[in-house]
Formats: sequence, structure tokens, C-alpha cells
Amino acid sequence: MPDSFEPADISDEGHAPARDHLEAPRKEPIRVLVVDDHALFRRGLEIVLAQEEDIQVIGEAGDGAEAVEKAADLLPDIVLMDVRMPRRGGIEACTSIKEVAPSAKIIMLTISDEEADLYEAIKAGATGYLLKEISTDEVATAIRAVADGQSQISPSMASKLLTEFKSMIQRTDERRLVPAPRLTDRELEVLKLVATGLNNRDIAKQLFISENTVKNHVRNILEKLQLHSRMEAVVYAMREKILEIR
Repeated sequence: MPDSFEPADISDEGHAPARDHLEAPRKEPIRVLVVDDHALFRRGLEIVLAQEEDIQVIGEAGDGAEAVEKAADLLPDIVLMDVRMPRRGGIEACTSIKEVAPSAKIIMLTISDEEADLYEAIKAGATGYLLKEISTDEVATAIRAVADGQSQISPSMASKLLTEFKSMIQRTDERRLVPAPRLTDRELEVLKLVATGLNNRDIAKQLFISENTVKNHVRNILEKLQLHSRMEAVVYAMREKILEIR
């Protein structure tokens, strides 16, 4: 089980300023669904958020599958959700939650500082990505900021995101004069489905091929394009007009 919240020095970069007298008070509290596979951690969040007059925890779930069910039933304003959980992880649940509760905004609250998890969470529709090392005050502040339409990313993760984007742009610029590698028809099919956000299992079902075959195609695509991630492959393909996503 992850450690409980501990105070952490976090810069203002990437975070909304604290609410002040210029901001109109809310008429209704922000309705929050807490999703984490550790019951004690969920309970701790509920106790912390109960101290906030403008935030109301309306339910909890222990995994992504239960989160989708609860979101459809409760229609929360904010879903505060862990990334890695049994049965169904938080990132995988994001897309389904957006389908059953379109107005809900999702904040990932996790110990994972992996860039891949950050990228996939954003692609799946998360509006925030916070590490569990943040202070308790920052949790409430982030909930308010996201409810007000802002994005929230822990400064260390935001730095990684900017670094990766700069690296992607640089690599693309370096290859601009090099003809785009030719992908097979099947690889183009796979790449187009990757661009729509499908995982390997769903791509395999749609193309009537095995999941291992899909993995091989994705690996070949990355090798041909000299890229390192699925997200890079999609951005590169669209920029080079290898495919167009409508």
C-alpha cells in the first residue's frame, strides 16, 4: 500500500492559484468519486476532503471496472483515480468513464511517475495527473482547478512531458528531408487503429488477428519510423501525412 499523503514542496508551475475573494463561491459542492484499490487510502482521502465545504465525496470504487459502474450511476463532477489497479486499471477505465459520464473530469492520483502512464492517461481523456507525494491541500486545490476547467499535472511530470515533446519535434525536424519509410497496408491499418486509442487486444479483435501479431506490427512500425512510442508514431504519421485522422 502506498504511503499516506506527506507534505511536499511543489512549485506554482502547472498548478492553479488558490481560490481567493475574487472568485465567486460555488452554489453546489464539487461531487467527487474516489477510485483506488487500497481501502485505507480511499478512506484517508474521504476524511481529508470532508474538511472542504465545497467538495463532497459521493462514492468510492476499488478498481476501474467498478469505477465505470459508479460513474454511470452517480455522474460525478470529478473522478479521482489511481493508475494501476486489479481487474481494470485507471487509464483503461478513463475512456469508458467519459462515455458513461461525459461531463466528468478525471484526475489520476498515483505513485507512477512513468512517462508512458502520463501520456496514455492524457490520451485517454484525463485532465489531471498528480503524484501521491503531494500535500493534502494540493489535492483539494487540484480538484477545484480541474472543476473550473483547468488541467493539473505535477510539476515533475509536466517537465517530463515538455522534454518529450521537444525531443519529438527535434527528431521530426532531423528527419524532415528523409523520405517517409513505406509501411505495409496491414501496418497502416494497425497504425490508424492505434491513433483512435484502441489497445492491442481491441485492434486484434477488429482485424481478426492475434494480439501477438498486433504487437509485432506495432514493433515493426516503430522500427521503420525510428520512433520510441505509440504516441510518437501517431504524431509522426499525421505530420508526414502517412495517414489522416478525421
